[in-house]
Amino acid sequence: MSNGLQRVDHSALRINQAAIIFLLLTAFVLDQPALAGLVCLVMLFGTALKRPGFSFLYTRLLKPAGWVSPDVLLDHPEPHRFAQGFGGVVLAGSYAALALGAASLGWALVWLVIALAALNLFVGFCAGCAVYYWLNRLRVPGFLQSPPEGTFPGMRPKTR
Repeated sequence: MSNGLQRVDHSALRINQAAIIFLLLTAFVLDQPALAGLVCLVMLFGTALKRPGFSFLYTRLLKPAGWVSPDVLLDHPEPHRFAQGFGGVVLAGSYAALALGAASLGWALVWLVIALAALNLFVGFCAGCAVYYWLNRLRVPGFLQSPPEGTFPGMRPKTR
């Protein structure tokens, strides 16, 4: 490990993002706020456990079956946890809005999480990671990691 970087399996992160997108789209199409609430809980528990919330799909099903290969990069896991936790908080607000009858606000917040997860999955830009690194730059307590050298804040590192 160099510069505090750790081995982070980005395949697990991408499976997490794909699961979030799929389940939230399903919740919206079927008008099931409870499913959005479940995704929220999985994201928040994953953050607390310091792993992608839906990593069990990767580690117990997709990777052992050989359907997805590891993509281990030298990276900081903290920004990814922050992004997942923030997404979970946004979904908690979404669920509250849906429960209180503010459907437009609730589903708009769900779509925000879908859009940001898709941006990360398909483009490789993690908006939550970028926010984490900007907070680090502003010297906000608790945001200790700087972006890996030679990497734009929020973009997937190229180091293995």
